[in-house]
Amino acid sequence: MSNSEPVKVIPPADDPIALVCDSPHSGTYYPQDFDFAIELQQLRQCEDTLIEQLWDTAPLVGATLVHATFPRSYIDANRAEDDIDLAMLDGEWNGPVAPSDRCLRLGNGLVFSKTPTLEPIYNRKLHAREIAQRIESCWRPYRRALTDALAGASTRQGGWWHLNLHSMPSNAYARLGLPEKPLADIVLGNLHGASCDAAFADVVGEAFRRHGYTVALNDPYAGQDLVRSLGRPALGQHSLQVEINRGLYLNEKTREPKRQFPELRKRIHLVLQDIASYIREETIQAERKAQLKVKDTA
Repeated sequence: MSNSEPVKVIPPADDPIALVCDSPHSGTYYPQDFDFAIELQQLRQCEDTLIEQLWDTAPLVGATLVHATFPRSYIDANRAEDDIDLAMLDGEWNGPVAPSDRCLRLGNGLVFSKTPTLEPIYNRKLHAREIAQRIESCWRPYRRALTDALAGASTRQGGWWHLNLHSMPSNAYARLGLPEKPLADIVLGNLHGASCDAAFADVVGEAFRRHGYTVALNDPYAGQDLVRSLGRPALGQHSLQVEINRGLYLNEKTREPKRQFPELRKRIHLVLQDIASYIREETIQAERKAQLKVKDTA
């Protein structure tokens, strides 16, 4: 796949609502300057392959869809800008540095050094200017596009709802070094209540259950930097991470869709319709409350 734009923004097709869906990890355009040292098929294990296509009817219910075209292994738009392992760099880094545990332990920081199976991605150190260029050309444009989409979609009271879209390997617990147990079809992450209120998480969870899927909350994924930095439930800004079990729709080795892919996409559209109905009702209620406050102070 070739694409010169690091991020795509698909606006609502009709009757916009205050919902933005974003997929930061589904990009499949591997830039020429990546210069990785493993087989591409191994590197593709890092992708949330086809997630933007599973959710591509979001604009039909009035939502905005934002998705990256660059791969997360090149630079991860869902990691903090300072999540950098200095050991992988050649040259002095002048920016802030605060590597996460996953960055140091698994090689999954702002710029990946390892695949999910802990295979080294490079046979060299990266120059500091390479990292800086990736931040400037991909990470910042993605963050700006998402922030702008949320601002554009917000209600008159400044509130909005955000779905941060991902896929998870069917052996997620093993990948994370956790005790094995059955993995849910859908894992919702709200940082244990910090990034969105319980009502929104419940609505999304019940929508998936109603359409035939098992759902877990914050187990084993509670959310990463995007929901952490964007979710402000006290201000009516709700950010929820949604992980879909890849075993439902993807051949995890070849990255090709399974025959179940179209059915899952149809059911996700039904889930989106349920979520859109909730957001429309919540928006109406918020506007009514705001009008009453104006009358009370008049």
